Amino acid sequence: QVQLQESGPGLVKPSQMLSLTCTVSGGSITTSVTAWSWIRQPPGKGLEWMGHMLYDGRTFYGPSLKSRTSISRDTSKNQFSLQLMSMTPEDTAVYYCTRGIHDEYDYWGQGTQVTVSS
Repeated sequence: QVQLQESGPGLVKPSQMLSLTCTVSGGSITTSVTAWSWIRQPPGKGLEWMGHMLYDGRTFYGPSLKSRTSISRDTSKNQFSLQLMSMTPEDTAVYYCTRGIHDEYDYWGQGTQVTVSS
C-alpha cells in the first residue's frame, strides 16, 4: 500500500518561499508509471492542481502558478518536494501530495495546513 506524508512549515511569511516535502512509502517514485502531484485547497474553495512530476522526472505546472512553482525530487529518499515562491495570504491552504494523473488520484497524503501571515 502506497503512503504519502507531507512535511514542512505550517507558517510562512508573505514574500517568502514555501518548501514542502512528500515522503513516499510502498512505491517508488521512479519506477511506478504514474505522476506525483501537489494539490491545494484554500479555505472555502475547491481543490487546485498545482503541478506534478512524472516518474521519469518531467514536470508540469498549472498555468496560474507556473511562474513561481517548482517540483523536484530526491530519488535516494523516495521524496518529491514543492517550492512555491513569493507567498501571499491568498496562498493559505491545505496542501496535499498525491499519486495520480489526469484527475485520477488513488493515494493522498493527509494534507498539511500552510498559513501565510506576518
